[in-house]
Amino acid sequence: MSNETVVTAAMLAIGDELLSGRTKDKNIGHLADMLTISGIDLKEVRIVADEEDAIVEALNALRGKHDYVFTSGGIGPTHDDITADAVSKAFGVPCEHDADAMALLAEMYKRREMEFTEARQRMARMPRGAAHIANPVSTAPGFIIGNVYVMAGVPQVFQAMVDNVLPTLKVGTPVVSLAIACPYGEGEIGTPLTAIQKAHPETSIGSYPRYVGQKFSTEIVVRGRSQAVIEAAGADVRAMIEDIGRRKDIAENHSADA
Repeated sequence: MSNETVVTAAMLAIGDELLSGRTKDKNIGHLADMLTISGIDLKEVRIVADEEDAIVEALNALRGKHDYVFTSGGIGPTHDDITADAVSKAFGVPCEHDADAMALLAEMYKRREMEFTEARQRMARMPRGAAHIANPVSTAPGFIIGNVYVMAGVPQVFQAMVDNVLPTLKVGTPVVSLAIACPYGEGEIGTPLTAIQKAHPETSIGSYPRYVGQKFSTEIVVRGRSQAVIEAAGADVRAMIEDIGRRKDIAENHSADA
Protein backbone atom coordinates (compact mmCIF):
# COMPACT_ATOMS: atom_id res chain seq x y z
CA MET A 1 0.00 0.00 0.00
CA SER A 2 1.41 3.39 -1.03
CA ASN A 3 2.07 6.06 1.59
CA GLU A 4 2.17 8.76 -1.06
CA THR A 5 -0.07 11.80 -0.66
CA VAL A 6 -1.16 13.77 -3.72
CA VAL A 7 -2.34 17.36 -3.35
CA THR A 8 -3.49 19.16 -6.51
CA ALA A 9 -3.93 22.78 -7.47
CA ALA A 10 -5.10 24.91 -10.37
CA MET A 11 -4.44 28.51 -11.33
CA LEU A 12 -6.83 31.02 -12.84
CA ALA A 13 -5.09 34.04 -14.38
CA ILE A 14 -7.51 36.89 -14.99
CA GLY A 15 -7.14 39.86 -17.32
CA ASP A 16 -7.83 41.13 -20.83
CA GLU A 17 -4.21 42.30 -20.98
CA LEU A 18 -2.94 38.70 -20.73
CA LEU A 19 -5.07 37.54 -23.65
CA SER A 20 -4.17 40.54 -25.83
CA GLY A 21 -0.47 40.02 -25.23
CA ARG A 22 -0.05 43.49 -23.73
CA THR A 23 1.08 41.92 -20.45
CA LYS A 24 3.38 38.88 -20.45
CA ASP A 25 2.44 36.63 -17.55
CA LYS A 26 5.17 35.97 -14.97
CA ASN A 27 3.00 34.49 -12.25
CA ILE A 28 2.21 31.05 -13.70
CA GLY A 29 5.83 29.94 -13.80
CA HIS A 30 6.55 31.29 -10.33
CA LEU A 31 3.55 29.52 -8.81
CA ALA A 32 4.43 26.28 -10.60
CA ASP A 33 7.98 26.41 -9.21
CA MET A 34 6.85 27.14 -5.66
CA LEU A 35 4.13 24.49 -5.62
CA THR A 36 6.47 21.84 -7.01
CA ILE A 37 8.99 22.57 -4.27
CA SER A 38 6.17 22.30 -1.72
CA GLY A 39 4.89 18.96 -2.99
CA ILE A 40 1.70 20.31 -4.57
CA ASP A 41 0.88 19.33 -8.16
CA LEU A 42 -0.22 22.20 -10.39
CA LYS A 43 -2.57 20.32 -12.70
CA GLU A 44 -4.34 23.02 -14.66
CA VAL A 45 -3.99 26.69 -15.66
CA ARG A 46 -6.70 28.79 -17.27
CA ILE A 47 -6.56 32.37 -18.52
CA VAL A 48 -9.83 34.30 -18.78
CA ALA A 49 -10.85 37.83 -19.68
CA ASP A 50 -12.24 40.43 -17.29
CA GLU A 51 -15.74 39.03 -17.73
CA GLU A 52 -17.73 38.05 -14.67
CA ASP A 53 -19.49 35.03 -16.18
CA ALA A 54 -16.23 33.64 -17.57
CA ILE A 55 -14.49 34.00 -14.20
CA VAL A 56 -17.39 32.39 -12.33
CA GLU A 57 -17.60 29.47 -14.75
CA ALA A 58 -13.87 28.77 -14.67
CA LEU A 59 -13.60 29.16 -10.90
CA ASN A 60 -16.50 26.81 -10.16
CA ALA A 61 -15.06 24.19 -12.53
CA LEU A 62 -11.59 24.36 -10.97
CA ARG A 63 -12.48 24.55 -7.28
CA GLY A 64 -14.51 21.38 -7.50
CA LYS A 65 -11.65 19.40 -9.07
CA HIS A 66 -8.62 20.46 -7.05
CA ASP A 67 -7.54 20.93 -3.46
CA TYR A 68 -6.55 24.54 -4.11
CA VAL A 69 -7.24 27.22 -6.69
CA PHE A 70 -5.03 30.29 -6.97
CA THR A 71 -6.14 33.35 -8.92
CA SER A 72 -4.12 36.33 -10.09
CA GLY A 73 -5.34 39.71 -11.25
CA GLY A 74 -8.43 41.86 -11.11
CA ILE A 75 -8.40 43.07 -7.49
CA GLY A 76 -7.19 46.63 -8.12
CA PRO A 77 -9.02 50.00 -7.97
CA THR A 78 -10.35 50.32 -11.53
CA HIS A 79 -13.75 49.54 -13.03
CA ASP A 80 -12.53 46.37 -14.77
CA ASP A 81 -11.15 44.88 -11.54
CA ILE A 82 -14.10 42.56 -11.02
CA THR A 83 -12.50 39.47 -9.53
CA ALA A 84 -13.92 40.07 -6.04
CA ASP A 85 -17.43 40.39 -7.49
CA ALA A 86 -17.03 37.23 -9.58
CA VAL A 87 -15.65 35.16 -6.70
CA SER A 88 -18.49 36.34 -4.48
CA LYS A 89 -20.99 35.32 -7.14
CA ALA A 90 -19.34 31.90 -7.50
CA PHE A 91 -19.73 31.29 -3.75
CA GLY A 92 -23.19 32.87 -3.54
CA VAL A 93 -22.26 35.50 -0.94
CA PRO A 94 -22.31 39.33 -0.98
CA CYS A 95 -19.25 41.28 -2.09
CA GLU A 96 -18.67 44.07 0.40
CA HIS A 97 -16.09 46.41 1.86
CA ASP A 98 -14.21 44.44 4.51
CA ALA A 99 -13.84 46.50 7.69
CA ASP A 100 -10.31 45.33 8.47
CA ALA A 101 -9.16 45.91 4.89
CA MET A 102 -10.72 49.40 4.95
CA ALA A 103 -8.82 50.20 8.15
CA LEU A 104 -5.52 48.93 6.72
CA LEU A 105 -5.87 50.96 3.55
CA ALA A 106 -7.15 54.08 5.28
CA GLU A 107 -4.13 54.08 7.60
CA MET A 108 -1.73 53.51 4.71
CA TYR A 109 -3.11 56.35 2.62
CA LYS A 110 -3.18 58.66 5.64
CA ARG A 111 0.48 57.88 6.28
CA ARG A 112 1.26 58.69 2.66
CA GLU A 113 -0.84 61.86 2.85
CA MET A 114 -3.06 60.67 -0.01
CA GLU A 115 -6.83 60.73 -0.28
CA PHE A 116 -8.58 57.42 0.36
CA THR A 117 -10.80 57.75 -2.68
CA GLU A 118 -13.79 55.64 -3.66
CA ALA A 119 -11.64 53.95 -6.33
CA ARG A 120 -8.98 53.03 -3.76
CA GLN A 121 -11.67 51.72 -1.42
CA ARG A 122 -12.54 49.15 -4.09
CA MET A 123 -9.38 47.29 -3.08
CA ALA A 124 -11.02 46.54 0.30
CA ARG A 125 -13.93 44.69 -1.32
CA MET A 126 -14.13 40.93 -0.91
CA PRO A 127 -16.69 38.15 -0.36
CA ARG A 128 -18.38 38.21 3.04
CA GLY A 129 -16.54 35.90 5.41
CA ALA A 130 -13.27 35.86 3.44
CA ALA A 131 -9.93 35.84 5.27
CA HIS A 132 -7.05 38.13 4.33
CA ILE A 133 -3.86 37.27 2.48
CA ALA A 134 -1.30 39.78 3.76
CA ASN A 135 0.34 42.09 1.23
CA PRO A 136 3.66 43.38 2.58
CA VAL A 137 4.41 45.21 -0.68
CA SER A 138 1.43 47.56 -1.19
CA THR A 139 -0.88 46.81 1.78
CA ALA A 140 -4.11 45.97 -0.13
CA PRO A 141 -4.82 42.36 0.89
CA GLY A 142 -5.76 39.37 -1.19
CA PHE A 143 -8.29 36.99 0.29
CA ILE A 144 -9.20 33.36 0.89
CA ILE A 145 -12.64 31.84 0.63
CA GLY A 146 -13.13 28.08 0.68
CA ASN A 147 -10.23 26.54 -1.22
CA VAL A 148 -9.74 29.64 -3.40
CA TYR A 149 -6.81 32.02 -2.89
CA VAL A 150 -7.31 35.36 -4.63
CA MET A 151 -4.14 37.36 -5.24
CA ALA A 152 -2.91 40.40 -7.12
CA GLY A 153 -1.66 40.26 -10.68
CA VAL A 154 1.39 42.50 -10.16
CA PRO A 155 4.24 39.94 -10.03
CA GLN A 156 6.04 41.43 -7.01
CA VAL A 157 2.82 41.49 -5.00
CA PHE A 158 1.70 38.07 -6.25
CA GLN A 159 5.00 36.52 -5.21
CA ALA A 160 4.83 38.07 -1.74
CA MET A 161 1.29 36.75 -1.28
CA VAL A 162 2.33 33.28 -2.42
CA ASP A 163 5.13 33.34 0.16
CA ASN A 164 2.57 34.12 2.87
CA VAL A 165 0.14 31.43 1.73
CA LEU A 166 2.44 28.45 1.18
CA PRO A 167 3.21 27.69 4.86
CA THR A 168 -0.53 27.33 5.55
CA LEU A 169 -1.23 24.68 2.90
CA LYS A 170 -1.33 20.93 3.22
CA VAL A 171 1.32 19.36 1.03
CA GLY A 172 1.81 16.07 -0.73
CA THR A 173 4.75 13.76 -1.28
CA PRO A 174 7.28 15.75 -3.33
CA VAL A 175 7.98 14.69 -6.90
CA VAL A 176 11.60 13.72 -7.65
CA SER A 177 13.07 13.53 -11.12
CA LEU A 178 15.85 11.89 -13.07
CA ALA A 179 17.21 13.39 -16.31
CA ILE A 180 18.87 11.09 -18.87
CA ALA A 181 20.65 12.34 -22.00
CA CYS A 182 19.70 10.39 -25.10
CA PRO A 183 21.64 10.79 -28.38
CA TYR A 184 18.63 9.79 -30.50
CA GLY A 185 15.63 11.75 -31.69
CA GLU A 186 12.04 11.18 -30.66
CA GLY A 187 11.28 9.33 -33.88
CA GLU A 188 13.67 6.56 -32.85
CA ILE A 189 12.72 6.33 -29.18
CA GLY A 190 8.96 6.93 -29.38
CA THR A 191 7.76 3.32 -29.54
CA PRO A 192 10.08 1.74 -26.93
CA LEU A 193 9.64 4.74 -24.61
CA THR A 194 5.87 4.26 -24.74
CA ALA A 195 6.37 0.65 -23.65
CA ILE A 196 8.57 1.77 -20.75
CA GLN A 197 5.95 4.27 -19.61
CA LYS A 198 3.29 1.53 -19.62
CA ALA A 199 5.59 -0.72 -17.61
CA HIS A 200 6.13 1.99 -14.98
CA PRO A 201 2.71 3.59 -14.40
CA GLU A 202 3.80 5.24 -11.13
CA THR A 203 6.14 7.48 -13.10
CA SER A 204 5.69 10.26 -15.63
CA ILE A 205 8.21 10.11 -18.46
CA GLY A 206 8.76 13.16 -20.65
CA SER A 207 10.96 13.57 -23.72
CA TYR A 208 12.38 16.94 -24.71
CA PRO A 209 13.95 17.16 -28.17
CA ARG A 210 17.08 19.14 -28.96
CA TYR A 211 18.55 20.09 -32.32
CA VAL A 212 22.27 20.83 -32.24
CA GLY A 213 24.70 20.68 -35.14
CA GLN A 214 22.03 19.46 -37.56
CA LYS A 215 21.39 16.45 -35.35
CA PHE A 216 18.43 15.61 -33.11
CA SER A 217 18.90 14.32 -29.58
CA THR A 218 16.56 14.08 -26.61
CA GLU A 219 16.57 14.68 -22.89
CA ILE A 220 14.38 12.10 -21.16
CA VAL A 221 13.06 13.06 -17.73
CA VAL A 222 11.53 10.47 -15.40
CA ARG A 223 9.38 11.85 -12.57
CA GLY A 224 7.84 10.07 -9.61
CA ARG A 225 7.28 10.21 -5.88
CA SER A 226 9.76 7.46 -5.01
CA GLN A 227 13.47 7.31 -5.79
CA ALA A 228 13.24 3.53 -6.25
CA VAL A 229 10.42 3.89 -8.76
CA ILE A 230 12.21 6.45 -10.92
CA GLU A 231 15.51 4.52 -10.75
CA ALA A 232 13.76 1.37 -12.01
CA ALA A 233 12.24 3.28 -14.93
CA GLY A 234 15.56 5.03 -15.52
CA ALA A 235 17.34 1.67 -15.80
CA ASP A 236 14.90 0.65 -18.54
CA VAL A 237 15.46 3.96 -20.34
CA ARG A 238 19.23 3.45 -20.29
CA ALA A 239 18.80 -0.12 -21.53
CA MET A 240 16.61 1.21 -24.36
CA ILE A 241 19.32 3.67 -25.38
CA GLU A 242 21.95 0.94 -25.35
CA ASP A 243 19.70 -1.38 -27.39
CA ILE A 244 19.11 1.29 -30.04
CA GLY A 245 22.86 1.88 -30.21
CA ARG A 246 23.59 -1.84 -30.67
CA ARG A 247 21.00 -2.18 -33.42
CA LYS A 248 22.38 0.86 -35.23
CA ASP A 249 25.93 -0.53 -35.00
CA ILE A 250 24.78 -3.89 -36.40
CA ALA A 251 22.95 -2.16 -39.25
CA GLU A 252 25.99 -0.01 -40.06
CA ASN A 253 28.37 -2.98 -39.99
CA HIS A 254 26.02 -5.01 -42.19
CA SER A 255 25.84 -2.14 -44.65
CA ALA A 256 29.65 -1.83 -44.71
CA ASP A 257 30.08 -5.60 -45.29
CA ALA A 258 27.59 -5.50 -48.16
